[in-house]
Amino acid sequence: MIAAKALKTLEYPKIIEQLKTYTTSSVGKSMIEELTPSTSLEQVQKWTDETDEALSVLRVKGNVPLGGLFDVRPHAKRAQIGGVLSAMELMEIASTIRASKIIRRFMEEVNESEDFPVVNLYDYTESLPVLTELEHEINHCIDENGVVLDSASQTLRSIRSQLRTAVQRIREKLESYTRGQNAAKMLSDSIVTIRNDRYVIPVKSEYRSHYGGIVHDQSSSGQTLFIEPNAVVQLNNDARALRVKEQEEIERILKELTLQVEAIAPDLFHLVKTMAKLDAIFAKAKYGTAEACTRPEINTDGRIRLIKARHPLLSKDEAVANTIEFGDPHTAVVITGPNTGGKTVTLKTVGLCTLMAQSGIPIPALDGSEVALFESVYADIGDEQSIEQSLSTFSSHMVNIVDILKKFDEHSLVLFDELGAGTDPQEGAALAISILDEVHGRGARVMATTHYPELKAYGYNRPGVINASVEFDVETLSPTYKLLLGVPGRSNAFEISKRLGLPGHIISHAESFTGTDRSEVDTMIASLEESRKQAEQDAMETARVLEESEQLKKELAERLAAYDQKKEQLEQKAKDKAKKIVEDARRESESVIAELRQLQKQAAVGVKEHELIDARKRLKDALPSNPVLKKEKQKKQRAQNLQVGDEVKVLSFGQKGVLLEKVSKSEWAVQIGVLKMKLPESDLEFVKPEKEKQMVSVNNVAGRSAGGVKLELDLRGERYEDALIRTEKYLDDAVLANYPRVNIIHGKGTGALRQGIQSLLKKDRRVKSYRFGEAGEGGYGVTVVELK
Repeated sequence: MIAAKALKTLEYPKIIEQLKTYTTSSVGKSMIEELTPSTSLEQVQKWTDETDEALSVLRVKGNVPLGGLFDVRPHAKRAQIGGVLSAMELMEIASTIRASKIIRRFMEEVNESEDFPVVNLYDYTESLPVLTELEHEINHCIDENGVVLDSASQTLRSIRSQLRTAVQRIREKLESYTRGQNAAKMLSDSIVTIRNDRYVIPVKSEYRSHYGGIVHDQSSSGQTLFIEPNAVVQLNNDARALRVKEQEEIERILKELTLQVEAIAPDLFHLVKTMAKLDAIFAKAKYGTAEACTRPEINTDGRIRLIKARHPLLSKDEAVANTIEFGDPHTAVVITGPNTGGKTVTLKTVGLCTLMAQSGIPIPALDGSEVALFESVYADIGDEQSIEQSLSTFSSHMVNIVDILKKFDEHSLVLFDELGAGTDPQEGAALAISILDEVHGRGARVMATTHYPELKAYGYNRPGVINASVEFDVETLSPTYKLLLGVPGRSNAFEISKRLGLPGHIISHAESFTGTDRSEVDTMIASLEESRKQAEQDAMETARVLEESEQLKKELAERLAAYDQKKEQLEQKAKDKAKKIVEDARRESESVIAELRQLQKQAAVGVKEHELIDARKRLKDALPSNPVLKKEKQKKQRAQNLQVGDEVKVLSFGQKGVLLEKVSKSEWAVQIGVLKMKLPESDLEFVKPEKEKQMVSVNNVAGRSAGGVKLELDLRGERYEDALIRTEKYLDDAVLANYPRVNIIHGKGTGALRQGIQSLLKKDRRVKSYRFGEAGEGGYGVTVVELK
């Protein structure tokens, strides 16, 4: 068991206070308050696994439904000894049962739907007793505010119904007084109020005898009396009797529910304890999520490896992260450096992370961190001199150290802050070395901080010991709080004094008093620091280049995979499209051939020329178009010589415009409606003027008839006015195409479009006659037009 003194010294209780803020119930807080580091590997592993599962659930679900949980164990205990629970206490029991039901259902869904295992948490929820029957019974009788409902019993419903009637009669009687002719004169206020659970009216004292009855109260001035008139005395008595009956029935209902609670009291004890554990587990996980903590690996080899660890009680935005490694092969670390440089913070970081890990709490370090399981942790940190005992700083520290030396063993973690401080430097340094030799020699893991220069060479003279220091920036005269393993700290007094303006001859004179050995050690340390900084820069640059290379490789691989996938999709799409075109062409060709054979059979009857023309056109259209030739044709069109005033089509907009001027070799100024803009010539396509098109169409009637005018016009879905315009234009095209007969499809619908079309045909001089289609031609939905 970890000593309470070490927990206090390392500020472990502050971590507990932070954890309590993440609980959702008083029982969860109590469970966290009782949490102390375990020395059992099995227990620590179990706690760590539980917290890790909770972290996974929070990452996926965001939150966990743990609300509505109360500590109902005292209620259950009172029910066991014969007490009667109040309505609110019963309501808390129902709420707690409901909370257990919700979390059990939640964990079942998580266990069924998610890929990560929640074995430990699921075991907890599976062990929760099912007490739904009692929950429903309580909810049937009591509402969420702790009020017994009318539905609790038929007797209670009847009593309350009678009571409401009695109260209504009392109020009606008293309100008749407040509305009377003399009310404004005799009453202080026209209201009905209550005194001593009886309904009264406020009467001016001089008119007391007018109403008679019982005086229940008076105002502070004595001018108003609250009187129960004789006329309602008996009615109030009846209401009072009903209230007594109501209370007796409520007590009977509560007693009956209490007996049901007594029967399942052991289940309630187990339920609350289990829910408290779940609340505590998720509180650890919520803390870990909020503080960017991770799960450490636990070992029994005394090996500590904290990657970018922060002090748990410092803000994660301000704390400097350090990587701390020792335990294998080095079992002792001696940290030197200036005051306020972060030495004590480093000690507490190691100690607190160890205590948190052994409590199943995530630690503020990166993934891959390791923490050793220690049977005991000892710490002598800070100025703990006892004023009451009149002990000096040195004596106070030495009392703690003596106690530690009596208790520690090879399974201990020992932390010394400013070892040997507070006394003569030479004697203090000697004591520090001797104490470190003792602790290190007996196999414990030890970390110590010191100011003594004699300890700078300690790590070089003893196997299993490593020097460390906290970095100090001489340029800014401030610590960086970075821990440097393997490099002892050096004195910065001369450099700092020089930067602060101390004359050079004084500094030189001071340096003459330092020994040669001291100078050589400082030079060696400076060289080590310079080499370390260069190595760190090289490592950072290498890591950056490697990361960029990996990212580039990943991007190229993704692009190549996407390209291959897109290529396959396009190839497949092209194959499918070509297959469909060929299949459509085959079906259309077969259809046309079948029609031609039919026409051949009907040759004796007579075949219209336009029918043969239409069949030939359909056969021609059935041939698949060549997209390559189509593209070449577009390129040829674009390569035409454009001139100012030409009408063009802007391909990117799909709009027509007029060329204004040539801006450059490859750009034109184009007027599109009210807009004037510069566009590349590759985006323009020459359009023949409308007059030229009409001339071409007139001079090439045969070509037009075979090239685009169909034998029927489909107007279904068109607006009335648009349909008439399209009909007139279609008749022009049909006459130019020399069609003797055409079909106009207008649909049946309401008949409005059909009537409009036929009215137009009736007046058109190009129309010889018109009729409705036959049964095989579309019936009343089609008008067949004979042209002149």
